[in-house]
Amino acid sequence: MKLLERLLFEKERNTKNGIYHLTQIKFAYNSNHIEGNSLTHNQTKQIFDKSEFVTEGKVSVKMNDIYETVNHFEAFKYILDNINSKLDLDFMKDLHRILKDKTTDEVIGDFKKNANYIGDFTFTTSPKDVKEKLNKLIDEYHNKAKINLDDIVDFHWSFETIHPFEDGNGRVGRLLMFKECLKYNITPFIIENENKEFYYRGLKEYKNQKGFLRDTCLLSQDNYKEVIKYFLDEKSVSDILYGDKDLHVKKDDDKTNKIKKQRR
Repeated sequence: MKLLERLLFEKERNTKNGIYHLTQIKFAYNSNHIEGNSLTHNQTKQIFDKSEFVTEGKVSVKMNDIYETVNHFEAFKYILDNINSKLDLDFMKDLHRILKDKTTDEVIGDFKKNANYIGDFTFTTSPKDVKEKLNKLIDEYHNKAKINLDDIVDFHWSFETIHPFEDGNGRVGRLLMFKECLKYNITPFIIENENKEFYYRGLKEYKNQKGFLRDTCLLSQDNYKEVIKYFLDEKSVSDILYGDKDLHVKKDDDKTNKIKKQRR
């Protein structure tokens, strides 16, 4: 059974403690935490398992943090159920609507109405130009003869640079990366919160140095490969891990090792 089939199989059967269960919790916790969500990994797990969680002491929790955690679970289900759908504006807006449902955000399920910036005041695409820029990005992506990991990382950087939504861009972008990796039989990955600074640096420097973001993605990919190896049978592991080689994704071990060393 391939990874996608296994994820869908366990999703439909609500399997506990399998790869789907682990991926849901790991993905929601890390992707939300990168964006400042205050829920711990254990609280995220409790919400997924029991639809409730316990706070420690008098710690207050924002309702948005709870909604965004629950919503991320639903957004992940959505990408699995629509894995073969082509990326387009409607798909992106649907994913954003699911992710931000019931939150206090002013604009949900539609593109930004006001100009925004990222990082230390880096300009993004003007609201009036978002649709045009996204359509151009999508067309260029779909016109590629064969999608590989570098193409998906390129798309992610461009999407984050456009920053089409008022909030939730990073989480939508990372969900899209996971979806496209699964679709094209590339080992998917989850950017871990502990590598957040490397991830942000990679986005910031990507135009001049693609290696930083690429190697952060490859490190996260290695970590998820270990999850796959643990849960899937040998043939399924071989299909997805060695399928990557057919897509000409070459890993820079030296740079990845540097990331590992800096984390220690």
